[in-house]
Amino acid sequence: MMSNFEKKFGKYAIKNISLTLIMCYAFGYAMQLIMPEILYYLTLNPYAILHGQIWRIVTWIVIPPGSDNLFFTLLMLYFYYSLGTTLERTWGTYRYNLYLFSGMIFTVIGSFLMLGYCYFFQPDSIMLFGAKNFFDFASLFFSTYYVNMSIFLAFAATFPEVQVYLMFIVPIKVKVLGIIYGILLLVSFIQGTAYGRFAMGASLFNFIVFWVTSKNHIHMSPKQVKRRQEFKREVKRNTGVTKHKCAICGRTENDSPDLEFRFCSKCEGNYEYCKEHLFTHQHVKY
Repeated sequence: MMSNFEKKFGKYAIKNISLTLIMCYAFGYAMQLIMPEILYYLTLNPYAILHGQIWRIVTWIVIPPGSDNLFFTLLMLYFYYSLGTTLERTWGTYRYNLYLFSGMIFTVIGSFLMLGYCYFFQPDSIMLFGAKNFFDFASLFFSTYYVNMSIFLAFAATFPEVQVYLMFIVPIKVKVLGIIYGILLLVSFIQGTAYGRFAMGASLFNFIVFWVTSKNHIHMSPKQVKRRQEFKREVKRNTGVTKHKCAICGRTENDSPDLEFRFCSKCEGNYEYCKEHLFTHQHVKY
């Protein structure tokens, strides 16, 4: 069901926002090659923001994840573009925009929380190195790396059974990679510095919110996504047709607004079932 916020603000959502994000990265890589010193004026430095450099609230997004290899850089950009566009088609433009922007906003908030933490618990370090130098260093922990990681984790949670080829050779399911990355992130969080913990926790908080609020409505396969898209197109062609209808009992969302509907991955064709018949129906085979 479309939320009231989506009805009101959905028209402002940026379509193909993954391409916009990749273009920001491309600009950042170009600046890194041509004028790398400028990037130090674009980082998410809360101390500098409070001293007038407010552009840093936005410009940190153009600083790409570090990589000195052009081939792997291009591969990384294409990989995250593919993940992002798939999520946008599945969730819808508004929800994917909300996911990305909430991650960025949480990251900015996390940087200011780190600022307060350092002044309260590490005043001696700030006095020793000077506030400007100290926060120039601490701001380097806040990057787009964790933004990309949140995209990957969201993809792994939505399409756990999708198979990819690790190093182009070894077939592995995305959910396995998601678990591995999750463990590595947890280890990094435990063993890392306070600045890294603030950066990691803030940047990935949007995924935590997403997982808690949506874990019962995700786990989709590519076939389910295709059937859902076909079903939506069919609904648009037939005005007056309900959006959801159980193939067994015939109930729709008009009968009960709280009733949940899901497509069955084992049935051949566009068959949707209510939650009471999703696991009890006889699978349709042609």
